Amino acid sequence: MRNFKDLFVWQKSIELVVLTYKITKEFPQEEKYGLAVQMRRAAISIPSNIAEGHMRRTIKDFKQFLTIARGSCAELETQTIIASNLTYITHEVYQLSVSKIEEVSKMLASLSAKL
Repeated sequence: MRNFKDLFVWQKSIELVVLTYKITKEFPQEEKYGLAVQMRRAAISIPSNIAEGHMRRTIKDFKQFLTIARGSCAELETQTIIASNLTYITHEVYQLSVSKIEEVSKMLASLSAKL
């Protein structure tokens, strides 16, 4: 694979970023610089680490960046739970977001195991 953009997990993680932005856009104004920003940063970190790791061109480095991306998935899931508990998102939105996060996290684990 020559380009990180060809990785299905990178493509799925970009979709997760877009979903996160759409979700956090609806947060209360007082969260503009709080939880919304943290969720966006965690989401952005996922495809960014996939891309950076891929460009390092060593398996060891790539695996390390995939591990960091998985950590960002856990961070985003935690923040999504908090958003749900604060009733910033509906149960349906919560379920959709968590299922996408889990999907990406599993894909990252699988890719790392295959390397």
